[in-house]
Amino acid sequence: MTNPIRPAGFDHIVLRVVDKDRMIAFYRDVLGCPVDWDRPELGLTHIRVGASLIDLITVDGPLGKLGGEAPGDEGRNLDHFALAIRPFDEAAIRAHLAAHGVAIALEGERYGAEGDGMSLYVLDPEGNMVELKGPSV
Repeated sequence: MTNPIRPAGFDHIVLRVVDKDRMIAFYRDVLGCPVDWDRPELGLTHIRVGASLIDLITVDGPLGKLGGEAPGDEGRNLDHFALAIRPFDEAAIRAHLAAHGVAIALEGERYGAEGDGMSLYVLDPEGNMVELKGPSV
């Protein structure tokens, strides 16, 4: 069986942040990365980095609360990272993961660097969340 998972690059990374305004200013003003989309109802800001994104989620927002305490000894900073998968044969990917005993932790349509598309989330052996991101629909 051939492996149907073929990463084409990073789609986005997600950082949990305490001071969203300061982080936006750093990425925008210091590193030259414009704000792509601000979604305050989720505590989420998408920062454009070429063809990819850095997503900033506030630790006290709906998404950031899922990661526990603020970054430090008791909480994690990296929420997850996403690999752009091309082609995205969902059935083959699901079968491949199952054959390797890898459970899908989350799934659904998600916004990424190329727009909305299907995502499957898995945990690596040390508990890091990896998003397998399909192309825009």
